[in-house]
Amino acid sequence: MTNFKYPRAEKLKKNTEISLLFEKGKWRTIGNLRIIVLKNKPATPVEVTKFAVSVSKKYFKKAVHRNRVKRLLRECYRLNKDLFKEAFGDQTLTMLFWASSEMPQKYQDVEEQFVRLCQAQKKT
Repeated sequence: MTNFKYPRAEKLKKNTEISLLFEKGKWRTIGNLRIIVLKNKPATPVEVTKFAVSVSKKYFKKAVHRNRVKRLLRECYRLNKDLFKEAFGDQTLTMLFWASSEMPQKYQDVEEQFVRLCQAQKKT
């Protein structure tokens, strides 16, 4: 049975982990999604996959719109967690960004781009 939870242990919150992610992580962009990933290596202490979402205030001035996009991105991760872990690995620090000023019309649009991102990562 698939685990569709997004527990607190999987949320990337520590400033030290986020700064480490920006310093040593690798960027990838597919469509309107941009992701930065840091896989577990001996120098990086990652025990479990940690995931965060960020939406720019530059693109979405109103908080309700930023929050809507963030909810869609988190839901995408939650429902496609197995595909994500298969593509990026079990022990990673990850932050997902919406890199467009265009508001997604529906959840399926976001999910399609998220799946394409994971599939593109599997190929490399």
